[in-house]
Amino acid sequence: MKILVADYIYTPKGFVEYQAVAFDEKIHAVNSLESLLATYPKAEIIRTAPHSVIYPGFINTHVHLEFSANKTSLEYGSFMPWLDSVIANRDELMQNCDNKMMQKECDNMLHSGITAFGAISSFGTELEVCQKIPQRVVFFNELIGSNAQYADMLYGDFLERVKASQSCSRASRVTPAVAIHSPYSVHPVILEKAVTVAKQNSMPLSAHFLESQAEREWLENGTGEFKNFFEKYFNTSTPVTTIEEFMHAFDNYPTHFAHCVQATKDELAYLSSKGHSIAHCPRSNRYLGCGRLKIEEIDLPFSVATDGLSSNDSLSIFDELRAALMLHNDIPIQALAAQLIKAATSDAAEILGLNCGKIEADRLADLVVVTLPDLPQTKEEVALWSIIHTKKVSEVYIEGEKIYGK
Repeated sequence: MKILVADYIYTPKGFVEYQAVAFDEKIHAVNSLESLLATYPKAEIIRTAPHSVIYPGFINTHVHLEFSANKTSLEYGSFMPWLDSVIANRDELMQNCDNKMMQKECDNMLHSGITAFGAISSFGTELEVCQKIPQRVVFFNELIGSNAQYADMLYGDFLERVKASQSCSRASRVTPAVAIHSPYSVHPVILEKAVTVAKQNSMPLSAHFLESQAEREWLENGTGEFKNFFEKYFNTSTPVTTIEEFMHAFDNYPTHFAHCVQATKDELAYLSSKGHSIAHCPRSNRYLGCGRLKIEEIDLPFSVATDGLSSNDSLSIFDELRAALMLHNDIPIQALAAQLIKAATSDAAEILGLNCGKIEADRLADLVVVTLPDLPQTKEEVALWSIIHTKKVSEVYIEGEKIYGK
């Protein structure tokens, strides 16, 4: 048994002062040090640095590790030029992204306090890395393929990747999962099959949805920049589905939709009515010129996620939280900071079906320590100062084991 002591602890009831957490692999209690020692007299006492806050480990629900080699190869500013640059540079970027590079980015996530993440995998190349790292990984095997001629082959490859992630999950912290690339890139026949796989195996399910205005125009009217894209690369000029058809394909199973920047209020309300959630990626949306998800208007859970280095400059959760503070400038900053911390911890854990994300009894002891330059004046300011001042966390524990920190 260990007892971790700090100035503040972030609990489901908010920040508590001058308390401690008792834990082994799981959290047992949050109370005063004296009370915990009375219950656990032989526990190891760990005192954090002055001005420290204990948080549950942060969760990055949507990240692509396969494109971690990108620095300046892809074109930012607008979605379709970016997508063209992905096609042009994909093979080189994939070739340059080896296990060592992906391991480095997982380490960077860990140092920013990310103890769990959702890995969106198109090819399965990062599975070996995900088995070895200390973080828990929800491994989203992604299905892509809109051409009916190749649908069976692509679906077969998808199933093989699902089986590979299932076989490794028992010996690691990997949870097998299913991802649908997008409405414009997946044929409805294999989409239905993949959703069934997720349902039958109780796997988390994710999908990109309405990321750009170009996507919306293509799905609604079969026009715009996507028309040129599909004619150029795939010799087709007709979308395989509509927005409504795609949404209805997920009616009976909760799904984590990435982006949704171009979704209407009615569409967001429909997603909410079906128990879905959103992965909000502020920097990716800004860098690709997609717009802003109006989180102040949505009535469904959302997480804060980095997306991949194909559309971002880091996989740090605190870099992402700072970007969200700036992007949503009409929301009072203290309230926004509190909302973002919750989105990246307890909400994200619930979305991915993980028994962490909260500092309370019986949760897995995935904990991080943030050390501030000084104590805030009030508890209401802790979330904001944590986001503003944190580049790296001070300590990381996963299932009670100290993974990072002095």
